[in-house]
Parts: sequence; C-alpha cells; structure tokens
Amino acid sequence: MGEIVWAAATVHAPQLLTRPPQEDQAQLETSISAMAELGKGLDETNPDVLIIVGLDHVEAFFPGVVPAFAIVTGPRAKAGFAALTWDLPIHQNLAGALAEGLIDDGIDIAYTDEAPLGHAFMAPLEFIHAGRAIPVIPLFVNVYMPPLPSPRRAFEVGQAIGRVLAERPERVAILASGGMSHYPGTHKYFDPAYDFDRWVIQELEEGRVESMLNLSSVQLDETGNTELLTWMVALGASGVDRGELLTYQATSHHGHGVMRFIPAKGERGQIHRDMANYGGFKFRDEGYQFYRHPTPEEYPLNRGLAELKRSPELRARYVLNIDGVCEELGLSADNIGAMKTYSTAALVAQGAHGILALSTLLALQVSAKDAGIVVATVA
Repeated sequence: MGEIVWAAATVHAPQLLTRPPQEDQAQLETSISAMAELGKGLDETNPDVLIIVGLDHVEAFFPGVVPAFAIVTGPRAKAGFAALTWDLPIHQNLAGALAEGLIDDGIDIAYTDEAPLGHAFMAPLEFIHAGRAIPVIPLFVNVYMPPLPSPRRAFEVGQAIGRVLAERPERVAILASGGMSHYPGTHKYFDPAYDFDRWVIQELEEGRVESMLNLSSVQLDETGNTELLTWMVALGASGVDRGELLTYQATSHHGHGVMRFIPAKGERGQIHRDMANYGGFKFRDEGYQFYRHPTPEEYPLNRGLAELKRSPELRARYVLNIDGVCEELGLSADNIGAMKTYSTAALVAQGAHGILALSTLLALQVSAKDAGIVVATVA
C-alpha cells in the first residue's frame, strides 16, 4: 500500500529567484532557509516521487484551454524562469495511474505530455527539491483565470489523489506551491491582506481546515489568496488537518508562507489563537475583483498579450513596429495606445488580465533592451 510520507506548502515568489535589490534581502533569505528546511524532510522521508501542486500564471494554457486541474504525464518536467532552468524526470507510471484513477473516481482531470512550468514550479525545484534524485509529477490548479474551483473542490480532488495513492506501492511526497496574499498586476500590489494570512495560519495550526473549505474562490480573490487552492489539494491528499509554520514574512507586497503539514520532531510553530474571523477582513462578495476572465470585447487584447509573451520572434518584431504588430494581433486603437505606455495599469484599464499584462510587459522590456530601445519601467 502506498502512503504520503511528507506534505508541505511553500511560497514561490519570483523575487526569491531574481533577488532584486529593492527587496528586503533578509526576508528573502528567511523564506529560502525555510524552504531548505523542507528539503531536509525529503532526505528524512526518502520518497519515491514528489508531486508538486503548482499553478499557471497565465503562461501554460490560456487562450487555448483553461483546465481546472491538469496533470503532466510526459517523460520530463522542464521548468524555467529568468536565467534558471530545471529538467527532471517525471514518474510516468504513477502520473498515468493518477490520471486514470482520478477519472475513475469522478474527477475530470485534464492531462498533457508537456506544459511550460514557470516560477510556481521553478522556485520549489530550486530551493526544496534542489537536485535530489527524486522524480516529480507536476499538477496544475487553475487559480488565476476564473471561474476557479472552490477550496472544497480542490480539497476533494486532493482526497481523490489520496485514494489513488493508497492503492499504489509508492511512498509519495506532496508539495503545494503558492500563496500567501499578493495582488501582482493590480492596484492592490502594495496592500496584501496580511491579517487574513495570519488567520489562515492560525486555523491550520489549530487543525481547523474546515474554515478554509467554507470560503469561496471569489473570497480568495478578494484576499489575494487564490493560490491557497494548491494548499487545499495537498491537505486533502495528505489527510493531515494541522500545519506547522516554518516562517511567515510580510514583505512589502507579498505574504511569504512556508508550512509543513506532517509535523516534524520538536516544538510546533507559534499559534495565533486570538485572531478574529478572517483576521478582521470584510468580504464584499461582489464577484471576482482582481483576476477576471476577459469578456468577449476584452479577449483580443488578452489573446494578443499571451501570443507576445510566448513568442520571442513576435516580441522582437513588436519593439520595432508596435503599430504593425498590434494591428496584426487585431487590437483596437485604444488597446494600442495602452500598449505603447508599457503600463500594466493602462492595460488593466483596457480589460487585460493583471498577471498576463505584467508578465508580458516585462518580457517586452527585455526584447526592447536587446534591440537597444529604452522603454519606461513597467508599472
């Protein structure tokens, strides 16, 4: 009989990989050290495979198809971000068994032989897996392109994963990559819901997973915490109802949380027993506020951004001929005006998805620099 021998959750902020000078380096080091501590747990438990429950920052699937859950079943897991890359073997036998077993259990999971793995996978591979001789299985959860699965559904998918694994021989580690509160590409970027994060930590350390399951995906969007859906999958799979906090860093724009779900030896982390419901956060419950699916009118702009993000050749042409490439992409005059500003806020005002706009503009900045063109800082 198989078993989950290790389960945890981690931040994957891109700044951990790029180390920009404006960041608090001590906070980054603390997060990285906590991730390295999780890696020691892999040495202690010696799993046969590491399932990484990650996510798509609108880089792998949109605009072709946006699955709620997807598993990569091909031979290799290829991750890359900035100048870093990882290329690891996938445990194909178990990946295929999971895809088949989940379908048999009523989970309509998508599967693909390959998918680009961005920093949601790159950061845990760099600082937790760290080149250990452990094959992996990447699993995607849709957390940024609504409609999103609910926390309860993510937990149920995790439970189904646990049932499949129970019939297998492998000893499995499962890692949730995501969170905590942050709002990249939006006006809330420098105003995360830190107290909500601390309430989540309290509830998990007290063993009240049900508190998370009673939230909606819309409420997670309000708190900048849709990435917690990956945590729900790992919790459901592991069957563990308590967490132990290794670190929480309230950076200027992001709550960095690192937690293990199978308690290790020694003292438990600090428990915040006196926090009010939701850390005092007041929900509006008015639908997705920060990351919305584009309307039909907004779709051409978002499709064009996705094409630019994926194609270095198209970006190289774009920086030399913005009008021509924008017209080729079917963008409106107002869209083109916003594109020329290199401003995330201007594109979001036109209906662009915040994360897609931000990441595409950053890629365009690099292409412009390569062409010897100076553009304004992305904001």
